[in-house]
Amino acid sequence: MFSFYLTHEYWFAAAQLSLAMLGMGATLTLKDFKAIIKTPRAFAIGLSLQFVLVPLAAFLFITFSGATAGLLIGLALLAAIPGGTVSNIFTYMGKGNIVLSIAITAITTIACLVTTPIVLNLLISQHMPADFIMPVGRIAFEICLFLLLPLFIGMVIFAKLPNQAEMISKFGIYGSIFVIALIVIGSAGAGRLDLESFGMTNVLLILAFALTLLSLSVIIPKLLRLPAKDGTAIQIEITVRNTNLGLLLTASLFPPGHVLGGTVLMTVLLYGAMMLLLGAGLILYNRRVHKHIKA
Repeated sequence: MFSFYLTHEYWFAAAQLSLAMLGMGATLTLKDFKAIIKTPRAFAIGLSLQFVLVPLAAFLFITFSGATAGLLIGLALLAAIPGGTVSNIFTYMGKGNIVLSIAITAITTIACLVTTPIVLNLLISQHMPADFIMPVGRIAFEICLFLLLPLFIGMVIFAKLPNQAEMISKFGIYGSIFVIALIVIGSAGAGRLDLESFGMTNVLLILAFALTLLSLSVIIPKLLRLPAKDGTAIQIEITVRNTNLGLLLTASLFPPGHVLGGTVLMTVLLYGAMMLLLGAGLILYNRRVHKHIKA
């Protein structure tokens, strides 16, 4: 059973990402992109944090943490990917600006076709084996095939079949969650998720990275005096990464048996678990903030 997972790990990750993006696409219309015009300042700040601040934070961890290559590559992957469908759901639950959240997610998702290979090259090329060549073309192809294409198909479904769109969206999102559970079970059963050998120091470094992103995403919008709802959207968008894409890139770059693959996979999965807990905390915090503002 677990040998079957190892043989087909890449396709598990591809299916999981495709389902998630199909689910998100079935909630989007072109009007959501026009929302950028209505909130240009908040949108620009959100993009700046996503494209500049997150990679910069990862660069500092990669430069000064002294961690192993596998963990550093995992952090770079997390910095190179955008927010995902979970960030939109959490923003809705946290009473944030859902239109802003969707707009940032949509644009950064499209932009990652270009930005992801660039960020990975800048951050981790020096930590890869000497004979390793970053497969920029392959990464771009996979982003198009498993991320942008399902997103586009979902949007077409929403436009042409609005009565079925909600059902398809739920199918995509819940199906994505189911497949990620299979990935965790398959990786654990195959011995790829060995927390003891991974080490508590590495766990704490991942937690520190997650808390750094959360802290910066809370502080900067407040310093810039953004409306509370916009701040909520940006906080969650920065903290809750598209680990679906991270899993796909991990499976693509590091096939089963690769010396670095297990550590990179563990880094992405652990961050995914931590971000859900931190995201839940942001939801509770922001619901109280918005309730106080209304009162």
